[in-house]
Amino acid sequence: MFSKQIFLVAIGVVSVTLGGCASYRPAPAAFNEAINKPYMLDAGDRIRLTVFEQEGITNTYSVDQAGYISIPLIGSVPARGKTIQQIEKEVAAKLRKGYLRDPDVAVEIDRYRPVFIMGEVGAAGQYSYVPGMTAQKAIAAAGGFTPRAQQNDVDITRQFNGESLTGRVTISDQVLPGDTIYVRERFF
Repeated sequence: MFSKQIFLVAIGVVSVTLGGCASYRPAPAAFNEAINKPYMLDAGDRIRLTVFEQEGITNTYSVDQAGYISIPLIGSVPARGKTIQQIEKEVAAKLRKGYLRDPDVAVEIDRYRPVFIMGEVGAAGQYSYVPGMTAQKAIAAAGGFTPRAQQNDVDITRQFNGESLTGRVTISDQVLPGDTIYVRERFF
């Protein structure tokens, strides 16, 4: 009788443990491909636009929630989902239409949109993104792991082609601006 109870408890523990594994989702292939693609602007990014010999236009501009930047003379320019090279070409083309004969335009990222860190970290919240940032570095910025944290891998939610993808990655994997990092609680 006693060994039957132990057996049933063991079966229960195994089923609970395996049940927790059922929610595991490895990162989809497209998830990691995003790291090697050119950076796409989105709301929350800030760019530095330089137009040679045009002090009134040269400035920093933020991408608004609708995905546009507003530039003097030419108005709103769509920026969401575009690279900085595409923005350079579009701004130059708009300036050529009645404002400047041959504009020399340069665009660079002034500030990336933040990453968000949740779960078993010292101080969950929004943190500045730094190029080359890994999940481990982001967690360090958030005060490190709590004593209950699962420290081998994390869940990251990333926007990709207008869709939210969530995948489990190691803490040494790179993160991108706008990513949400979730540190899970360990079982034991």
